[in-house]
Amino acid sequence: MSRPITIFTGQWADLTLDTVAQKAKSFGYDGLELACWGDHFEVDKALESDSYAQSRWDILNKHGLKCFAISTHLVGQCVADAIIDERHRSILPDRLWGDGDPEGVRQRCAEEVKNTARAAKKFGVKVVNGFTGSPVWHLLYFFPPTTDAMIDRGFEEFAARWKPILDVFEQEGVKFALECHPAEIAYDILTAERALKALDGHKAFGFNYDPSHFVHQLFDPVEFINAFPDRIFHVHVKDSKVTLSGRNSILGSHLQFGDYRRGWNFVSPGHGDIDLEGIIRALNRVGYDGPLSVEWEDSGMDREHGAKDAVEFIRKTEFKPSEVAFDAAFGEG
Repeated sequence: MSRPITIFTGQWADLTLDTVAQKAKSFGYDGLELACWGDHFEVDKALESDSYAQSRWDILNKHGLKCFAISTHLVGQCVADAIIDERHRSILPDRLWGDGDPEGVRQRCAEEVKNTARAAKKFGVKVVNGFTGSPVWHLLYFFPPTTDAMIDRGFEEFAARWKPILDVFEQEGVKFALECHPAEIAYDILTAERALKALDGHKAFGFNYDPSHFVHQLFDPVEFINAFPDRIFHVHVKDSKVTLSGRNSILGSHLQFGDYRRGWNFVSPGHGDIDLEGIIRALNRVGYDGPLSVEWEDSGMDREHGAKDAVEFIRKTEFKPSEVAFDAAFGEG
């Protein structure tokens, strides 16, 4: 099992796709996971023109790169969020924001995610990664008093909004991979189980496994793989470093990412608390053979240095499972 190593272009959207592809190839990557923002992969253009998808492949092929997934995190976030405000305005194009009416934003974004499934099929990839948003994230702390019925209604709303979208994914033969993450409907194992249940185990729904979101929540990332062995549709390689000092907490203290006073921060792979070898062993065990996609989010490290460092670290750590039992030869002769 030799998994391709790709890099997610979301944090490089200030550069053209051609420039990112050239850099990724020079860094040693096998492919790109294309973000559906910047000029990297534009869903509306992919559906309007038969030549657009080919133009993306022309750039990838020129640099000897592959693509296995596209990602719609920003639009997906706006499908089910309970609160739509200026934060969402900052991540959406004008055609989806419209007049800013919250329900109108949700509906337009839902249609865009459906179209992303159609565009993915046209482009020739079988996985779309993204966020879902959440009708209940703002109820996390259970104060003011929050009833179980309120949470139940939130999961019901999530399912009502996402089932029609997932039906389109299933029709197109494409999978939707939620990146479990604080602020999403699923952010740990228990909420991921509940989201799957709310969706009646929809076949098109699974996970973009990103362990960096689990370490600072203080649960074992390997246990997520153990819990959902057949729902790991894609994998991000990103790291997180917990730096609890006795003065801060895992809640972030309303400090921007990269601030040294935070209780945790994202860091480049190999520089935090993630046990990548343990994750590789678990992925081997469940038979995952898709890409390992680097997501650079390290405010304290130059991104080009981080990208080069990450691919080298992964190649050094990645390995195939053994095809024989270590003691199989003891009885020979």
